[in-house]
Amino acid sequence: MEDPEGGAKLQFDGASAAGRKDGKKSRRRKGKRGGQSRNAAHPASHEPSGGAGQPARPIEDAAGNPARKRKRRRRGGHGAAQEGLPHPQTMDQTAGAGNIARSDGDSAPSRRNRRKHRGKRGLQGRPLTSTKPSGAQQQESRAEETVLRAELRETLNGASANRRGRQESHSSSGQGDRQTGEHMWPEELYAALDLGTNNCRLLIAQPTRPGQFRVVDAFSRIVRLGEGLAASGRLSDEAMERAIEALRICASKLRSREIRRMRLIATEACRQAVNGEEFLSRVVAETGLALEIIDRETEARLAVSGCSSLVGRETRSVVLFDIGGGSSEIAVIRIGDNRFSRLANHITHWTSLPVGVVTLSERHGGHDVTPEAFEGMVREVEGMLGRFDCPEIEVAQTGDFHLIGTSGTVTTLAGVHLDLPRYDRRKVDGIWLSDDEVSSMQAKLLSWDFASRAANPCIGPDRADLVLAGCAILEAIRRRWPSPRMRVADRGLREGLLTDMMADDGVWRRNRNRRGQRVRS
Repeated sequence: MEDPEGGAKLQFDGASAAGRKDGKKSRRRKGKRGGQSRNAAHPASHEPSGGAGQPARPIEDAAGNPARKRKRRRRGGHGAAQEGLPHPQTMDQTAGAGNIARSDGDSAPSRRNRRKHRGKRGLQGRPLTSTKPSGAQQQESRAEETVLRAELRETLNGASANRRGRQESHSSSGQGDRQTGEHMWPEELYAALDLGTNNCRLLIAQPTRPGQFRVVDAFSRIVRLGEGLAASGRLSDEAMERAIEALRICASKLRSREIRRMRLIATEACRQAVNGEEFLSRVVAETGLALEIIDRETEARLAVSGCSSLVGRETRSVVLFDIGGGSSEIAVIRIGDNRFSRLANHITHWTSLPVGVVTLSERHGGHDVTPEAFEGMVREVEGMLGRFDCPEIEVAQTGDFHLIGTSGTVTTLAGVHLDLPRYDRRKVDGIWLSDDEVSSMQAKLLSWDFASRAANPCIGPDRADLVLAGCAILEAIRRRWPSPRMRVADRGLREGLLTDMMADDGVWRRNRNRRGQRVRS
């Protein structure tokens, strides 16, 4: 064919350097050796569109340079595609880089492809030959892999044996303490049981973040252990049977798990009853659970420990109260600039009133409560609070003082306020009630008869005769310490027991070592 720039030139058929007189390869064809073998294997792919034996008609590109177009056709690239020629079906990764059309200089796709395949080429742009390891090298590699797997298996077996050994030592020690200085680990479980005048409650929990834990199992039942105690001074046989039946369920739950440490307590009903110790001996014989009777000060401190996470950093004064079945604990907390890790260390004054929802409702009646009867209950509790020697708390407008209520009375008020279809602890625990909202809820409950209170899903028939007695105790506390708001806590002694046990064992220390290591002194 005639070249426009003068003279006859050979028709290139795709060979890389067949037409060069000097035998040198073009600089632009570096690294394109894969294209030669491809073109040789598929000569038909470079036939022009006019048919076999017909000379290729030069097509000028945008720059008007037919020679540049011919080079693209020789590479099997964009030029061939413009003339309707099929692309080769077999294309290796190196040759694929040459299928990108070039303009003057290197285009961006070309530079990207060169960078992409740079690690697969030698110093002269040739593809690196893939060398397979010899038989001896393969055997050596397999031997090293076998040794590594054996070492990993021994390590895992040793860790499992150590874990089983720790669990066996924990189960044999029962409630004993771990060796001094050794860390506890989050998978170990703690248990707390609170047998009160009205309820029997159990929590099994697992420590998580500092100051927090996850509940693994829980149990709660109204047993009314203190029923008739105010009149007779003794625990009735029916009440003891109800309590022992609930304690059997708790014992079954505790035996089904590996408990690291537990604490089981009894409160006001067993403190007051003349046959309280006799009852606890019977509990040990029939259930295997050994309960301890705690004093009122310990009960107040445990209630504070259980609610410590609900006291914000901005708070400077708190009155925390726990309205129980046979007694009501009240703690005055003053927090200065330096806050202790345990909120109970900030208690300045505390008292335990010998009155609760069970005892107060038995004296004044709980089924049909008139406004006059309700006011009589409030005045009785106010007389008890009048004998509590405690300095007045100045309520600032900055919101640094508030009340915290941890009992069934305040959680019931919160559930009624939220109009829950059924009681939900997640929606109740930690919410705030204003002073007006508390007054409104108390007035609503006082306007209901016994059947209406029993029909409410947040009260139920078991608490319908006790809730107004609890509201009377709450009203006396609010009159003694007026506060613009109150925080509701669905927690109490069990949470305080768990918090103290976990803190004593150091499970929440910030700089914990890995498993099996000792604490640095």
